[in-house]
Amino acid sequence: MEETKGTAPPSLVRGLGPWDGTLITIGSVLGSAIFIAAADVARAVPHAGLLLVLWVLGGLLTMAGALTYAELSAMFPKAGGQYHFLKEAYGPFWGFLFGWASFTNIMSGGLAALAAGFGAYLGSFVPFFATENVLFVLPLGRWRWATNGSQAAGGLALAFLTAVNYVGVKQGALFQNAVTLLKVGSIVVLAIAGLLVGARATPHLFAPLPPGSLAAALGVGMIAVFWSYDGWYGVTNVAGEMRDPGLNLPRSLLAGTLAVMILYLAMNAVYLRAFPVAEMAGSALIGEAAARVLLGPTAARLVSAAVVLSIFGCLSSTILWAARIYLPMAEDRVFFRSLARIHPRYRTPATSILAQGVWAILLTFSGTYEQLFTYVIFAVFLFHAMTGAAVFVLRRARPDAPRPYRVWGYPVLPLVFTATALAFVANTLVEKPKESGLGLLLLALGIPAYLWWRRKEPA
Repeated sequence: MEETKGTAPPSLVRGLGPWDGTLITIGSVLGSAIFIAAADVARAVPHAGLLLVLWVLGGLLTMAGALTYAELSAMFPKAGGQYHFLKEAYGPFWGFLFGWASFTNIMSGGLAALAAGFGAYLGSFVPFFATENVLFVLPLGRWRWATNGSQAAGGLALAFLTAVNYVGVKQGALFQNAVTLLKVGSIVVLAIAGLLVGARATPHLFAPLPPGSLAAALGVGMIAVFWSYDGWYGVTNVAGEMRDPGLNLPRSLLAGTLAVMILYLAMNAVYLRAFPVAEMAGSALIGEAAARVLLGPTAARLVSAAVVLSIFGCLSSTILWAARIYLPMAEDRVFFRSLARIHPRYRTPATSILAQGVWAILLTFSGTYEQLFTYVIFAVFLFHAMTGAAVFVLRRARPDAPRPYRVWGYPVLPLVFTATALAFVANTLVEKPKESGLGLLLLALGIPAYLWWRRKEPA
């Protein structure tokens, strides 16, 4: 299908409703963390009551962020979400820097990490895809590039899901919706079964507080909790393809984050019925271990299958929304111009989807994504803090701008969210100065890139 002279260029289609947005939100959050991260929280805070409090607090703070983002999304219902929020509040450089970090490290590295995790779990069912199965080793001077089965599985998953999202936003949404419903259903069944059978342990919710600095322990525990909730903002990037975004985006963000919080609380209640908190801390695969002691080995095997499905669904959802970040950057001529192309038949940001898929696959096979993602994880919260503050900036700078939705609890909720994100950034800078410093260096590489693209603009 070729464009003819005088024909309007193809554009994105507003084909997503509130149900799609809610499932994208749930699917973007639910990966492997629900089956793993509870052990990390228990190690930091060995107290059943405080453990549940942290999960509730993390959910409430996430909802504060969701409501804050909802106001901005309703103001700028365009593909790219956070790129537009930062650009409109602080100028084009900050929008670019967010998009630059997303493409080079944050989103692509996150996709590679999810893909490798998918392959590692799939390898327990299909030995060819096991991490231990080294497919080939290529000497490169003093280095050796080794590729294993889990990387191959992850690469294949990324390629397949990239193709699904390439052929249409509705097709991509329908596929990820089906996978999300399956994984939510499996989690609900496991939670109900785990709460109905006889308990192996009795949680002492009001036990004496653990010794040591409680504030420091809670801070460390919240890192794992925030990681588990990450991805809740993804649906804002598909605002340009949602029907009535001023109404549907806030609903999707709130319903999705609330559903995730309920699922997390239910699963942690199951874990506390399976193990004392001290044992939880020592269980790396807490979901599988809890199913084994409460429901038997067959249930444990089913949990492993649920993890594979859950990560696969998270991959699908993230590919869908992350590719929308680079489209407006290219349209603004601060990124590769080819990424602005919208497919004339499928009406998707086709080149952005392909570029993201290829780069994520390369990171998956390179094995360097874990370091990249670790170095810039604090940048995610730096951009969260800036986005939260953007509500205040824009209310002051554009008081009369249309706001189909205004954040409930203003100014308290956005202030709490912004302060929490800043506290996380400060804690990371203090506790992990090396990783944070390298992350800042990776961000700084965006400065010459931005200047290079801006040089190409006509005077």
